Amino acid sequence: MSRHKKPKKKFNQSLSHIIRKVFLENKESSLSHKQICTLIDLRDQKGRKIAFKVLEDLVKIKYLNRVGRDLYTLNKNEAFQVGHIQITNRGGGFVTVENREGKDVYIPPNQVQQALDGDRVKIQITKKNNSRNEGVVLDVIERERTKFVGVIQMHDNFAFLIPDNTKINTDVYIPKEKLKGAKNGDKALVKITTWPKSSENPYGEIIQILNSVGSNDIEMISILVNQGLEYVFPDDVLSESETVRVALNKEEVLTRRDFRNTTTFTIDPQDAKDFDDALSFKQLDGGNVEVGIHIADVSHYVHPGTAMDKEALSRSNSVYLVDRVIPMLPEQLSNLVCSLRPKEDKFTFSAVFEMTKSGSIINEWFGKTVIHSNRRFTYEEAQEIIEGADGDFSSEILILDKIAKILRKSRLDNGAMNIESNEVRFRLNELGEPEEVIIKTSKDAHKLVEEFMLLANRKVATVVTKQNKSTPKCVYRCHDKPDIQKIDLFRLFISKFGYDIDLSKPDQISKNMNALLHRVKEKNEFSLIQTMAIRSMAKASYETNNIGHYGLAFDYYSHFTSPIRRYADLVVHRILQEVLTSKKNSYGGNLNDICKRISRMERKAVEAERESTKYFQVLFVMDKIGNEFSGTISGIAEFGLFVKMDENQCEGMVAINDIAGDRYQFDPDKFAIIGSKKKKQYNLGDPVRVRLYEVSIQKRQISLELVG
Repeated sequence: MSRHKKPKKKFNQSLSHIIRKVFLENKESSLSHKQICTLIDLRDQKGRKIAFKVLEDLVKIKYLNRVGRDLYTLNKNEAFQVGHIQITNRGGGFVTVENREGKDVYIPPNQVQQALDGDRVKIQITKKNNSRNEGVVLDVIERERTKFVGVIQMHDNFAFLIPDNTKINTDVYIPKEKLKGAKNGDKALVKITTWPKSSENPYGEIIQILNSVGSNDIEMISILVNQGLEYVFPDDVLSESETVRVALNKEEVLTRRDFRNTTTFTIDPQDAKDFDDALSFKQLDGGNVEVGIHIADVSHYVHPGTAMDKEALSRSNSVYLVDRVIPMLPEQLSNLVCSLRPKEDKFTFSAVFEMTKSGSIINEWFGKTVIHSNRRFTYEEAQEIIEGADGDFSSEILILDKIAKILRKSRLDNGAMNIESNEVRFRLNELGEPEEVIIKTSKDAHKLVEEFMLLANRKVATVVTKQNKSTPKCVYRCHDKPDIQKIDLFRLFISKFGYDIDLSKPDQISKNMNALLHRVKEKNEFSLIQTMAIRSMAKASYETNNIGHYGLAFDYYSHFTSPIRRYADLVVHRILQEVLTSKKNSYGGNLNDICKRISRMERKAVEAERESTKYFQVLFVMDKIGNEFSGTISGIAEFGLFVKMDENQCEGMVAINDIAGDRYQFDPDKFAIIGSKKKKQYNLGDPVRVRLYEVSIQKRQISLELVG
């Protein structure tokens, strides 16, 4: 698709769309070429010839059936399918068909029509193959996004926006009157206003010129917009949020179980602003303890069908970029009203357990509460107490830590995956520039909080399911069993390090995986093997049909503990309240649709977070061009290999054509890059020495070359 010329009439494409529409409106009719031309008022000879060619093309792709020498009818046997399209860098796409398992449908570049990455589209299968079916986009049902960030390219009386997102394989045409003063080379945010069927390019208007915005701000906005994520709240949502009072309603307080005189505290990251959850602790007569898991009662303030609720569903979750948070709810709620800040009374929805000190649950209770957090701990402060330091509520924290360790051991013994979290973070200076790379590891304080949140999530899902046995209604967090083919690839991968894993008993895979990870924990290849183990597993998603959570070894599991930042949890709060009180809620749509939406938006948030990390990695190494580093091959592809540098944990790419000494090729069977003459191999996990020779902020790419 041309990026540099004024849109021209694409008569064939427009006519094909019109003719398809005629048959959709006349599903039971057989129409001749002549009748079609009459219906669409096509009189000139040239146009009628093109119409005949379009009809024949529609027969070839099985959109139409020929039922006579000159009669056509809609092919109703070739059912239309609906799904979301993911565009590749080469212009084609893959459609994940809704309500159907199996492989995605491939859409060739010339059959994508006017679909953009992420759009919900109607397609028709044109070729059926054993490997993968092919299809054509018939219509765009819903745009995933209409806003794009890019660079303005001026012409005499119009301009194009060249999108930053390489998956958007078209430029946006901007009439002169919609430029709002933009000049050639300006960075701008543009909204698509229309896309005529006869036009090669969509039409748009400039919303904001971004040149005056700080460079990091521009890049973060670009990342968010490219993923179809909103970063500004609409006025009606902000206005609605401002009407929510911080002070608690005294009459409402009287209807709730009061925990304000029970020892309560939060444990969160040092830079956290929204506190979703708190823990309370009470020593009971007889030796048992009462542990309360108190969650911000967002559902008390955000009601179905309101502006805030609709926006929260649209966003589905908060997005955590390196230098900022894009919240799901306005700040009035996320940081003030709902946040469980210390020394403030707050409304919560709680799961309360009477437990022995060995972790056995004697009684459980769920309901609306009011709490008063006595202390805010950072993870580091809680960890110091666990490691022996004296501090506030040290005895309570140590007992909770002991119980958490017992709960964790029980999970792992039951087959849960034992994954050690290692996150790359950055310490930023006052200008927002990265000064240091920090590897965040999961310690006992993190695991303490995690185990009690897992307990609440599991128990809520269980009680909701058992109370609604006839028609279970819940938003479950599901994780399917691993695909044996993916596990086989993982087995091939670890064999390169001299390891193996027993796959003969599928139910034992997680335990065998844990044993392997424990075995290699102190080895240099541990991080890489754990990463590949995670990639070999299925992806978790939100579902109404419960299949359990394989990775956690739970039969029932939901998300209940983070309603400030996840819409799934807000819905689960409403469902639990319905179970406890028989109060009926409207969910603003079908629960299945909600699950699909929040699962899709979660993936977008993850991609945005990854891209922001790549951006700050590029910033961090910009002044290190020419330096050499030791590293480990962390990824292999047809176009080259990825290397994670040991010193800074940043990842760069060595292009396959830049590997000296031979002509190298990617071998998919051995999953290695191999020289065609000397047969030298580069494998995942190999140690290498590299030189950093180029960085690209726009591509978020660090380019490396092998040395030595």
